[in-house]
Amino acid sequence: MPNTLSTATTHFNRLSTELPHLTVAVVVEQKGKFLVVEEEDEGQIVYNQPAGHVENNETVAEAALRETLEETAWEVKLDSVIGIYHYTAPNNGIRYVRVCFAASPIRLTEFALDPDIRGAHWLTQQDLSKLTLRSPLVGKVIEDYQAGIRFPLSLIQA
Repeated sequence: MPNTLSTATTHFNRLSTELPHLTVAVVVEQKGKFLVVEEEDEGQIVYNQPAGHVENNETVAEAALRETLEETAWEVKLDSVIGIYHYTAPNNGIRYVRVCFAASPIRLTEFALDPDIRGAHWLTQQDLSKLTLRSPLVGKVIEDYQAGIRFPLSLIQA
């Protein structure tokens, strides 16, 4: 069967050679409330899931566990993948690829929060709807989680 895509008819336009930033986020729900972090972004208080960049020699799952612990002091168990999201920040034009996980809380530790975090809170979706979110992805991921979108952790190969 002939290939329906031909290089003569397909045009790829590479506008930038800059790679997107690979990040993770974790949705942790307990009794109808979500674990969120309060942080300051460009002088404004915003709310986000525990989230951050994947570091060198770290898998996305390891980054998700580390970021959750650093930003909330909670140990969690990753249960599933909610999705992989793309977002370009309007303030700086940086493109992010965010792997979002669903997780269950295990225990609150004595771990000191990352200095950029003002606090970790358990909030309902209604509470969050009244606050300033770090990006539209925060609400979108919770909506997808509540819609039951889940993929097995085996989706991501180490």
